[in-house]
Amino acid sequence: MRLANVGGRAKLLASGSVLDVADETGGRFGPSLPSVYEYWDDFREWADPLGAGGAVTGGGLPPGVDPTLVGPPSPWPRQVFAVALNYVDHAAESGHRPPDDPLIFPKYVSAFSGPISRVVLPEGHVDWECELVVVIARRAHRVPPAQAWGHVAGVTVGQDISERVLQRSGPVPQFGLGKSYPGFAPTGPALVTTDELADPDDLAIGCEVNGDIMQNARTSDMIFPVPRLISFISGVVTLLPGDVVFTGTPPGVGMGRSPQVWLGAGDRLTSHIEGVGALDQTFVAER
Repeated sequence: MRLANVGGRAKLLASGSVLDVADETGGRFGPSLPSVYEYWDDFREWADPLGAGGAVTGGGLPPGVDPTLVGPPSPWPRQVFAVALNYVDHAAESGHRPPDDPLIFPKYVSAFSGPISRVVLPEGHVDWECELVVVIARRAHRVPPAQAWGHVAGVTVGQDISERVLQRSGPVPQFGLGKSYPGFAPTGPALVTTDELADPDDLAIGCEVNGDIMQNARTSDMIFPVPRLISFISGVVTLLPGDVVFTGTPPGVGMGRSPQVWLGAGDRLTSHIEGVGALDQTFVAER
């Protein structure tokens, strides 16, 4: 099943059709995606018989859906978690050894945007980080890894765009702020349930800048896979429906290159995950 946030309304992309969830259910679910996540089990009972997502374009949306009207699959999560150094080679290019436990930091919801956007460049060094993003469906606290996928609504594509000067400033790094300028958390184009994917723990992931490949990996390279992340985070906090987890980026970021490479005005960043979809960001100078 694929769900999209089109014009602020939950749309079910089923068997080649685009169904407005609120209209089709007489207001039982929707109209927004956050309200769907609150009643996820009942929603799945209604939606599953309608069929799988059907044919989609390379960007992850069916024909007839205007991608410029598509917003984040979870547009205002109550909690946003992100994971640092979750691929061995990314830890190495960042000058660190692989962590013994997941390293968690926040992103802030005001940074969220849909899959196609223009991002205003702040001062500093702006970098890319393509990531698999998980949306929570069921309240979760102290969830064992074996049960973790059962608390997930689905996955989507994300970019943890980062301004490295602020991120690395001060005696304690400013990860949350350095990664939360407006537009620094594009996600989309749709939420894809795991039954649509042959193996949700092993997906091709990557991004290009102006057509040049920068990241090219598989999510199976994660140090801590999704079930371990959800178990670890829920061991401390209670995860809520609609919460979002950015699961970490593979190697190939600009900061790790020699010489280092930063995004500039006019650059185009495209990001993709196998079977999920693609993002398209254009960067513009701050006025």
